[in-house]
Amino acid sequence: MAELAPIHPCLWFDSQAREAMEYYVSVFPDSRIDRIDEYPDEKLDEHFTGMSGKVLNGQFTLNGVPFTCLDGGPLFTFNESISFMVWCADQDEIDYYWSKLSHVPESEQCGWCKDRFGLSWQVIPANMGELTRTPAQVQVMMRQKKIVIAELENA
Repeated sequence: MAELAPIHPCLWFDSQAREAMEYYVSVFPDSRIDRIDEYPDEKLDEHFTGMSGKVLNGQFTLNGVPFTCLDGGPLFTFNESISFMVWCADQDEIDYYWSKLSHVPESEQCGWCKDRFGLSWQVIPANMGELTRTPAQVQVMMRQKKIVIAELENA
């Protein structure tokens, strides 16, 4: 079972919580699905109608960070005001996470991308502050979709 951290994110999916958990744990190291509780019998409450077999409470860990998720229906969706940062050690790591997480090309900008579930990610080098110290480096970064460290270093 996942350790209960004082604060951790809860992700609301329409009906893809189980699929998302399985996908995310395949992408990140040190990851696992800790628990899946399905909705109870539909007869218990009107809110459970049509939710049989869907995730009421999913707990999973991504690279040591605990998450919770649920299938809540289409009422709420993700938007860019919330994103998760993936701090990468080098270009190979950036390339790996970008290939796994970026699925909406029109949403790519400055290391930000959106995955197939609509969740936004920032895939950036751990030393991003050092790579954007000069105006020239910032200008290069603003033109990038996926961050290319060599371009920033050479700016």
